[in-house]
Amino acid sequence: VTVVESGGGLVQAGGSLRLSCEVFGRIFNSGAVGWFRRAPGKERETVAAIMWRDSTTYYTDSVKGRFTISRDGAKNTVYLQMNSLKPEDTAVYYCKAQSVGKDYWGQGTQVTVSS
Repeated sequence: VTVVESGGGLVQAGGSLRLSCEVFGRIFNSGAVGWFRRAPGKERETVAAIMWRDSTTYYTDSVKGRFTISRDGAKNTVYLQMNSLKPEDTAVYYCKAQSVGKDYWGQGTQVTVSS
C-alpha cells in the first residue's frame, strides 16, 4: 500500500484548500484513513478520520465546522476540504491509511496560512 498526498500550499487566513490522499492498494472495509498534522515545535495531532466501511467521520475539536473529510471509494481517494483557514492551521499534513492492522503513511504536504 502506498499513500500519496497532494493539495497543500500557501493561503491567506480565511481561505480554503483541499487536500487529497490517494491510496494505491486495497483498503479493507475494516480500515480507515486519517489526516494528521505536525506544526513546528508541536506534537503530531489527529485532524480528521473516516472509516472505510461506512464513512463514519471524526474531527478534532479545533477543526469542527471548518474541515470536511470525505472519500471516493472508486478512486481510493480521501479528501480534506479545509475552509476558514487560520494561521494556527499551518503545519505539515500527513495522510495515513490503516488496513488489516497496518499503518501506511504518506510523505506529507505543507499547508501555510498567512495572517
